[in-house]
Amino acid sequence: MQFKSMESGIEVYGVSIDAIVEAFRLFPSIALKRLANRGIGSLHAKGEIHIDREQWYPQEAWLAAFEDIATAVGSQALYQIGQHVPKHAVFPPTVNDIQSGIASVDVAYHMNHKKRGRPMFDPATGTMLEGIGHYGYKPTAGKNHILSVCENPYPCDFDRGILAAIATRFQKRAVVVHDEKAECRKTGGNSCTYGITW
Repeated sequence: MQFKSMESGIEVYGVSIDAIVEAFRLFPSIALKRLANRGIGSLHAKGEIHIDREQWYPQEAWLAAFEDIATAVGSQALYQIGQHVPKHAVFPPTVNDIQSGIASVDVAYHMNHKKRGRPMFDPATGTMLEGIGHYGYKPTAGKNHILSVCENPYPCDFDRGILAAIATRFQKRAVVVHDEKAECRKTGGNSCTYGITW
C-alpha cells in the first residue's frame, strides 16, 4: 500500500530532496512547504525553507509529504519526482546499460535508506537489510523486456517515473507500462508491476 511505511525506524537520505526540487523547479515552494510541514527541513523567517541534504529524515514523514503533494497537485507530480530521482540518488558504479540500470534500482533504493541508524545496503559486503520492500528485476530471455514488481511503500506513479528515467537513460525509446491486470498500490495492493520494453 502506498504512503505507509512497512516498518518503523526507517530514514531517507536528504539528498533525495533534489529530485523534488527539480520536479518543481518553477514553483519549488509548493513541494518544500509540504516537506517542511512534515518535519523534513525547517521553515525560516521570510518563508525560506532549509533542508539539509546530508541529514536523514523519517520515512513516515517523507511518505506523508508525498501524499500531501499528490493531494495538492496530482499524481503526475509524483511521476515527475520519480523521473528526477536517478540524477540525485546514490547508485552503484556498475550501472552501464538498461539491464544493469533496472537491476540496480533495488540496491540504490536500499543505499538511500537507513534502518535504526544502519545503512540498508553495505556495498563492501553486499548485505541488504529488509524492511522497505524491493524493486524487482526479471529479464525476459531473448527479448528486450524486463518485468519489475515493485513492492514498497512509495507511490505507484513515483516508481513508474524512476523506472522510466533509468530505462530511457540507456534506451531512448524504452517504454514503461503499468500492468493493469496485476494488483496496484493505488487500490490497496501491496505491489505494482511494470513492463519495460525497448
